[in-house]
Amino acid sequence: MDSLKNNSSAIIRGLTVAIAVILQAITFAILGFYLQEYATWAYILLEILSFLVVFALVNDQESYRQFWVVIVLVFPVIGLFLYFMWGRRRTNSRMNVMIRNTEAKMRAYAPERPEVIQELREKHPYKAQIARFLNNEGFRMYNHTRVTYFPLGEEMLDAMIEDMKKATKCIFMEYFIVSNGEIWQRVKQVLIDKAQEGVDIRLLIDDFGCLAINTEEFRRELARAGVRLAIFAPIHKDVDRLSFNYRNHQKITIVDGNIGYCGGINLADEYANIIERFGHWKDTAVRLEGEGVWGLASIFLEMWEITMRYEITTDYSIYMPTIHPESDGFVQPFSDGPANNPRNPAEEVYTHLINKARDYVYITTPYLVLDRKMAEDLCRTARSGVDVRIIVPHIYDKWYVYMVNVANYGPLIANGVHIYEYMPGFIHSKTVVSDDECAVCGTINTDFRSFYLHYECAVYMCESSSVMAIKDDIRETLKKCEEIDYDEWLHRPLHEKVIQWVLKLFAPIL
Repeated sequence: MDSLKNNSSAIIRGLTVAIAVILQAITFAILGFYLQEYATWAYILLEILSFLVVFALVNDQESYRQFWVVIVLVFPVIGLFLYFMWGRRRTNSRMNVMIRNTEAKMRAYAPERPEVIQELREKHPYKAQIARFLNNEGFRMYNHTRVTYFPLGEEMLDAMIEDMKKATKCIFMEYFIVSNGEIWQRVKQVLIDKAQEGVDIRLLIDDFGCLAINTEEFRRELARAGVRLAIFAPIHKDVDRLSFNYRNHQKITIVDGNIGYCGGINLADEYANIIERFGHWKDTAVRLEGEGVWGLASIFLEMWEITMRYEITTDYSIYMPTIHPESDGFVQPFSDGPANNPRNPAEEVYTHLINKARDYVYITTPYLVLDRKMAEDLCRTARSGVDVRIIVPHIYDKWYVYMVNVANYGPLIANGVHIYEYMPGFIHSKTVVSDDECAVCGTINTDFRSFYLHYECAVYMCESSSVMAIKDDIRETLKKCEEIDYDEWLHRPLHEKVIQWVLKLFAPIL
């Protein structure tokens, strides 16, 4: 009965937001029709304004914004209303100001260490440029950090829960999805037990990703146990501005400030292959131990302050790492989000890795929804003789996104990029590895949402054992994949081509 009640609550909340958005669209349509029929001069003026907006958007180099050109041109007046309501960048919003202020405060705890980047530069001059770029964006590079790579979600979750059981000071968790099941019950029990021991427990969840579990009973149970809960961007707020479209997709666990986890894995049973949703679920993550953990902890604490707003801590030094192990290379945790637009550190790191590759670059991603710039980078790199390989799912979670994936295969393959589908199921892993020198593992998909709309995080690694571990894992994964044949792609059914062409136009909002 409780489960039915919780599901009903989630459905009602979701439907309420959906109905509000539909009513807005209908209102715009009615208003546009009324103006055209009864207020011709107003309609003409709005059409002129629409074309001025189109010219401004065409001159905007941000690919995501090119989508609005199509909307405004196809629906001149209605599209104009939609753009001003949902499409404009709001750089001066209170949220963006809070983010900037909080980022500045966190960076004060991690002063620049040019000697670390200089050490990397001497070993890998080609890849040190990426480290310098991230450093200039405020993300410090660390040594004295051990790194462990997990090729499967179940391995990472088991290790993480064991680390949590040993916590004596704090456990911070930030996840896009939390679903009721075996994994959540195990995690919840540890959180409750540790809260009773006086450990500082904080759980930050995204409201949309946790829609089904985020009920009054869920919140009451955690509050009674002493677990502090923060809910990012409730979907029923600011519906008129489509703020629910900006989600917190980050996935981080911090234990005592000395251990940190980051990757594509959420707190749900499918990520550990306890239940089967889309065949075998292939996901990855990294575990940091040592100085580099502060990079992840500061990302969590930034989002915590932004979400809670009223709960501001003046001294975070108590959460900084207290251990300094022997270095396993260099690590550089970083984050991204809509407040950074049009500067997108996540996309820029991927672009650097692709363009700087000399021998190979391998990418795993569930969503191959590329903008023109990244597609051109991949094609140019492949044409220069670099071995470019991309692994995507064979069994998809969203058919419409898979259609866009397929639409992108042809031009990439024609230019020498090798595309593989993971045949056992769904690959949710978000990794890049290049030249046996550096790699990225985190939450970043190669799509518009990750690069422009969502808050994301990842770890850039150089000269670390995890780099080769990621490469070896991708090599093993390729044995379970099938490469896409260009001739077969060309001769796919006509109706699929039409559907893919239409969906690709709307790729930025999928």
